[in-house]
Amino acid sequence: MLPCLNKQLLGVDCPGCGMQRSLDLLLHGEFVAAFHMYPAIYTILPLFAAVIGTKVFNLKIDNRSIIGLGVASVVLILINYLIKFIN
Repeated sequence: MLPCLNKQLLGVDCPGCGMQRSLDLLLHGEFVAAFHMYPAIYTILPLFAAVIGTKVFNLKIDNRSIIGLGVASVVLILINYLIKFIN
């Protein structure tokens, strides 16, 4: 796994800390553990797929869906970060 420079230099987790481990858990079929590690993984992956599908493959995906996934991802990332920061 790639090290988090923010954590190494400042000693504080960044909002993205846990995403790599969560993706690894997801690829190994540990869905609940992936959610506990980084809840936004379940909104980020469809968001990336929708953006790539729209831009690269010219699929017709409603912009409201992309915006909704983006907002949900940001909210989950911030909530997860605040919970980690408090604990």
